[in-house]
Amino acid sequence: MHRYRELIHMCIFIGIVILVLQSNNNFLHVDQLNISPLSTPVHKMNQDSLYQNIQKKSSTYFKKPDDAYIDKIWKKTPGRNGLKVDVHKSFEKMNKKGVFNDSLLVYEEVSPDVSLKDLPPAPIYRGHPDKQMVSFLINVSWGDEYIPDLLDILKEHQVKATFFIEGRWAKEHPNLVKMIDEQNHIIGNHAYNHPNMEQLAKEDIVEQISQTNNVLKAITSKTPKYFAPPSGSFNDQVVKEVHALNMETILWTVDTIDWKNPSPQVMRDRVMNNIHPGATILMHPTSSIVQGLDSLIEEIEDDAYKIGTIDELLSEARE
Repeated sequence: MHRYRELIHMCIFIGIVILVLQSNNNFLHVDQLNISPLSTPVHKMNQDSLYQNIQKKSSTYFKKPDDAYIDKIWKKTPGRNGLKVDVHKSFEKMNKKGVFNDSLLVYEEVSPDVSLKDLPPAPIYRGHPDKQMVSFLINVSWGDEYIPDLLDILKEHQVKATFFIEGRWAKEHPNLVKMIDEQNHIIGNHAYNHPNMEQLAKEDIVEQISQTNNVLKAITSKTPKYFAPPSGSFNDQVVKEVHALNMETILWTVDTIDWKNPSPQVMRDRVMNNIHPGATILMHPTSSIVQGLDSLIEEIEDDAYKIGTIDELLSEARE
């Protein structure tokens, strides 16, 4: 009986020793790997929470795109892209600090359903009324002596303009047309010999535009996309024929009236008193423009406007 008890006590002791050794081995294993059983799940939970927070709040920052439309006064008006939060890229930026910060949100632009190309024929006077950009429209049928200086000023300020060139003038001054094109300004069509487009028959309208397109393409290898009617004279027939040629009729909202030879200051004041988002600013190669353009560009940019080509102004990009 005594031996039996000793045997039982010995078995119990051995069992306890085995349990203690196994327990120590488990703790040693965790310590040796330097792993906190809770650390990885907590970090993952924080990441998931941040991602879900960005996803949840993204709708607050959504800006709906604006479709292109025809305004009662300003006619064909371009649309503007909307904005939506790129949740994944926003998370990548915020994850470094682990907290939501709206200044780190990353956006992508959303295109409107209706673009300018979807609208029926109509003239274009301006860009989107909320776009903080303006465009110089330079009509050329005379003033060749001012073109080089005008180009130098634009180049100095890294500004691109849109030159609407008369076909007859282009034929007489191909080198100046090439100079304008080589400096990456946009070249548009200003009819062939500056007629009153409103008084022309359909066939003559087409001839004025097509003949000028042919001259300009022969010089630049590019077919113009835009037409500016001489003296702003047009009617529905003109606009329809321009549209049929896959072009847009362009007019203006701000006029320098530089052909009256105002002083540079008067010219600048006239522009700055009438400037607005999406403005198209009409000018010609004149002494007033050459003398006042440098300061005018600075004033426009100081007023927080960008200066872009007609392509940029009419694009749906927000800026």
